[in-house]
Amino acid sequence: MNLPASPTEARAPRTTPAQQQVLDRITAQRQRLRDRRAQRLQARSEADGAQGAAADIPLVQRLAWFTREHPVAVAAVAGAAVMAGPRRLVRWAGAVLPLILQFRGR
Repeated sequence: MNLPASPTEARAPRTTPAQQQVLDRITAQRQRLRDRRAQRLQARSEADGAQGAAADIPLVQRLAWFTREHPVAVAAVAGAAVMAGPRRLVRWAGAVLPLILQFRGR
């Protein structure tokens, strides 16, 4: 029974120059993808930090942001408002608006 001189020789056959070029291109592409992913994560974290720090932005801009981020929730609320009707909405607004103003005053 013939055993190789070292375990690495049995697992790593010699590569041809063409194969080595392909392996080098694969390695370079993997590095580019890692760099691009790191840049994307950094940009996202910077954007999240900027949004979280700006608590004094106007209500309209916050509502626009919420609408972009949660379109299904906004559609569900709009659908419920249409089904409830204007009279019921005015009644609910009369009950909920003082609570909202109280929380905002804190």
